[in-house]
Amino acid sequence: MNTTLHSPKLSGTIDAIPSKSHAHRLFIAASFADRPTVIRCRAVNKDICATIDCLNALGADIRETESGVYEVKPVSGDLTGRPAALDVGESGSTLRFMIPVALAAGADSAFVCHGRLPERPLSPLYEQLVEHGAKLSAKGTNPFLASGKISGGAYELDGGVSSQFVTGLLLALPLTGEDASVRLTGKIESRPYIDITLKTLRDFGVTAEESDSTFVLPAQKYTSPGEAEVEGDWSNAAFFLVAGAFSDEGITVGRVALDSPQGDRAIVKILSDFGADVTVGEHEVTVKRAKLTAPQTPVDASDIPDLIPIVSVLASVSEGTTVIENCARLRLKESDRLVTIRDTLTALGADVQIAGDSLVIRGVETLAGGTVSSCNDHRIAMAAAIAATVSAGDVTILQSEAVAKSYPMFFEDMNRLM
Repeated sequence: MNTTLHSPKLSGTIDAIPSKSHAHRLFIAASFADRPTVIRCRAVNKDICATIDCLNALGADIRETESGVYEVKPVSGDLTGRPAALDVGESGSTLRFMIPVALAAGADSAFVCHGRLPERPLSPLYEQLVEHGAKLSAKGTNPFLASGKISGGAYELDGGVSSQFVTGLLLALPLTGEDASVRLTGKIESRPYIDITLKTLRDFGVTAEESDSTFVLPAQKYTSPGEAEVEGDWSNAAFFLVAGAFSDEGITVGRVALDSPQGDRAIVKILSDFGADVTVGEHEVTVKRAKLTAPQTPVDASDIPDLIPIVSVLASVSEGTTVIENCARLRLKESDRLVTIRDTLTALGADVQIAGDSLVIRGVETLAGGTVSSCNDHRIAMAAAIAATVSAGDVTILQSEAVAKSYPMFFEDMNRLM
């Protein structure tokens, strides 16, 4: 599907969609808890559905009982040696969480991957799982086969590769029934995503004490809180908050929590640093147009990689030069986002260069418009759509259906603000 946008002008109020990061974790914990859980999740996407489908394939019973309300009946019985086919779609989170979870439960699983997912890294999680009893097919194999039952004990991971590896282990280890620990070495990237995991564990009665970059989990089990609600998603809210910075009337995004562990709430400070008019309420943020200027210090992508496509759009029409550093992990997403951000914005008339693992963006007064490919990357497609609001000409997005991965109703919500 291709979508053409004619310099749309956006304003108004919209609610943030549920966080897929939070939803993955809640559905996994609930599927292995001691009793059923009701999870309120007002909307889902391809990635959340992939996790739900995988959990059902393992023996959970997750059903939408009314609009936006899911009953999760946990897995029952011994899964040891039970075969399971798990289609993870293109969801890196689903794959990296469900491999250790399925292994801790003892299932013999075949993970079917799509898109670039088989190419995305599994080390050092792969080696740690093998060391603790897993039998795994070669990295890059599709379907990826995982059998055996991992034990508790001491695990060690490089914290600079992917926080998803850490989360996968933290979610899985309570299922082993043994004392366990996860020690992180090196610089920890995307730390806020680990914090989301720790909050989910606490909500389901699991203790993970942290000391000297080590998480210690005594033998314990998930206990259901009875009900849980998925938080509003800061990662996707960021697209419309940035659009507000291009709007005289402004845009308000509701259903967001300023005390959320989600790292992408940093978009509020980033917008302020660029000079946008930002007003923060109890559960909402309003952003209006003001003079936009590149911040004096570089934007650090380490903890907020998913914000960089839309922050790059913001920088492209901000006076001065913006440097976004520590972007190496953007190369390992649904596309090589360092390249796709540069190519997309350059095609629209921006001045963007790659310098090592940094983006250097020299602001222009307005973008020209043009035709770009999403490269089957949801965040590139959405960034291009918001770029259309500051483009003199039309913007055509090829493969715009990529937004379904995280935000299926993105273009419908965009239309509501026109």
